[in-house]
Amino acid sequence: MATPVAQVPVPPAAPAAPQVHAVPEKTVSNSSLTGFFASFDPIMRPIANVCSTMREIRRSLALPNLGTVEKMQNEVKMVQTANFQFEGARADLTKALSMNPIFQVTHAFTLGGAGKNAYNFGAVYGDEKRFYQAGLDDAGNVTMRLNRLLFPGHISKIQAQFAPAGGQSFVQLEHDFQGADYSMNFKALNPSPTNLTGIYVANYLQTLTPRFALGAEAVYQHPSPEIEEATVGYMAKWVGPAKEWIATAQWQPQGIAQLTYWHQLSEQVDVAGDLQMITLPQRRDAQASLAARYSFRMASLRAQIDSLGKLTSVYEARISPAFALTFSGELDHLSGGAKFGLGVSIESGVEPVDPMALPPTPPTVPM
Repeated sequence: MATPVAQVPVPPAAPAAPQVHAVPEKTVSNSSLTGFFASFDPIMRPIANVCSTMREIRRSLALPNLGTVEKMQNEVKMVQTANFQFEGARADLTKALSMNPIFQVTHAFTLGGAGKNAYNFGAVYGDEKRFYQAGLDDAGNVTMRLNRLLFPGHISKIQAQFAPAGGQSFVQLEHDFQGADYSMNFKALNPSPTNLTGIYVANYLQTLTPRFALGAEAVYQHPSPEIEEATVGYMAKWVGPAKEWIATAQWQPQGIAQLTYWHQLSEQVDVAGDLQMITLPQRRDAQASLAARYSFRMASLRAQIDSLGKLTSVYEARISPAFALTFSGELDHLSGGAKFGLGVSIESGVEPVDPMALPPTPPTVPM
């Protein structure tokens, strides 16, 4: 008979200790900040919805960009003789070291009508993202310009001049932004962070229809702690259906208004008109000018007459791709004075390796 085996009682297992999960408590500062920003939601949300709706409407209209405020009168200035006229003798020698990127140096000699002789050495470098220009004349004046493309549509610019004579040195900081249907520009001339002196300019040009744009420009002048002035001007621009004509209008609160009109009559001929009016209580004056440009295959002729009785003309003939002659003349019928200028331009570049190959295409520098 088998002997029974005694069973030893097994003690019950101890209950598992409950796991405690640490729940982070929101700090009082975070909850207060959340409540602070949440209080602005009823105000900011309708504004954000309106802005979003306006962006969608503007995107659906597909309006073009009609340019910047500074270049509103660019076509008129290219026809007028003011930027091309000179007196005396002038010679420009340009050496192109590279075409892409652009790298060239220039020696400019000027013999003025009043015996004012000058020499200037300049250098230019540029590609698709940057543009550098510097110059040095015989009087010790140093000029420089730097343009940098930061993002598509955003261009930052710096211009400066350092002169031995007092009161002629300046520094200008500028940023230009061009959107799909608008353009903005901010500019500061001789800004001082210590006393906030300087001249500050901001302008905005908005396209309202495919052929019409309206803009405004604010100028804050604080050249010294004792002088402070702020003004706001307005401008408008109209273009033709095929951009064959451009009309602009500008008005300043000081009582200065300007109207310009440019019309391309054909591929070779275009004309431009300019009217400036001053309507101040102590002065009322107006000046008008009419200019025309005829472009030949290897030459161009500009002629202009204004309400002051001045008749000016500039003729530029390119004898060869590397040699050009310029003749400038002005007759003042009221005073009986006359001015005459003769200019020579000689350019030399890097010869291509293959004489039959086309020269490299220069890049589009950010201007």
